[in-house]
This record gives sequence, C-alpha cells and structure tokens, in this order.
Amino acid sequence: MMIIGCDFHPRYQQIAMMDTETGELTERRLEHENGEAQAFYASLAKPARVGMEATGYGQWFERMLAEQGHELWIGHASQIRAGVVRKQKTDARDAAHLLRLLVEKAVSADLDSVPAERDARQLLRHRHKLVCFGFSVKNQLHGLAMSQGICRKEENCSRRRGVRSWKNSRSVRGPAAGARSCSGCWIGSIR
Repeated sequence: MMIIGCDFHPRYQQIAMMDTETGELTERRLEHENGEAQAFYASLAKPARVGMEATGYGQWFERMLAEQGHELWIGHASQIRAGVVRKQKTDARDAAHLLRLLVEKAVSADLDSVPAERDARQLLRHRHKLVCFGFSVKNQLHGLAMSQGICRKEENCSRRRGVRSWKNSRSVRGPAAGARSCSGCWIGSIR
C-alpha cells in the first residue's frame, strides 16, 4: 500500500510517499493545471492512503481521489502543526511530517467523509455571508440617511425600535416624501 503525505496548494502539491511493502520513500511536486496530479494518482495501485490538512480549495481533489478508489485522511492544520519540532516551514517538510503522522496513524481519518454534510456547511457559510452583507448595506444606507438629515438618531427611529413597531407607524415612505425627521424611518423598509 502507498501512503502519501500531501502538502496541498491551489496550483500544486508537494508529496512525500512511502511504499509500505518496500519502505521506499519518494518526494515529488505535482502540478494541477497540466493534469500531472490526476495522472499520478490514476497510475497508483488502489487503494492508496493520502493525508492532507483541511483546506477550502481541495474539493475537486477529494472527488478525484474518491473516483479513483483512494482513501483520503484530512487533519486539522493546528493539530498537525502542533507535532512539528522545528518551526521552519517548507512544503517538503510539511509533506514529510504528514507522511510520518499517517504512518503512525496520528491523523484523524476523513473529517469531511460525507459530501452532503460538507455541502450543507458550505451553503450555510454562504448564507451567513449574504446575511452579513445585507446588514452591512442597511447600516451604510442608514448612515447615509442620517448624514443627509433624512433620519436622525432618535428613539422613534425604526433602527432603534425594531421592525415590528416601525410597521405600525409607517407614515413616511422615503426621502421623496419630504421626511426630515425620523417619524417612520424609510431605511427599515429595505429588505
């Protein structure tokens, strides 16, 4: 069986590989764009065990290894890094360290084993970013309105009272209605 420690980057990967039958060690750099990595993993005897740090750029790599019948073990970067004695960091040293952890079975097996769970987490992260972006835009518009005198920081501003009470006292629809005070701030109507 082949055991491979992979220091993964978006454009290339540095690997340290050991054949468990012969004990032979190999280090190599594989480029992604020219298909070198795909050809390399396709030529390996199945199943090979590949270990890497958790990263957000390797989903295609995970799918490729699963299609070719290889095991993928993913470890937390902080836990992997904690075992390094020497603090100087290079790609070759990181790959060799991952290989050593795989041989000693000190890396947890496949944290993201279920693709559906990983996809759900990715959708939740994306939704969270969109919600944060929406609040950021609302706050910016509220700041602009306050700087133009359309909405003032007062107790009756919808941003202070909440949307429920704002809906009950909608008397002004926007700056075009000639609002200079905050009786029913129009910023709260933006969704």
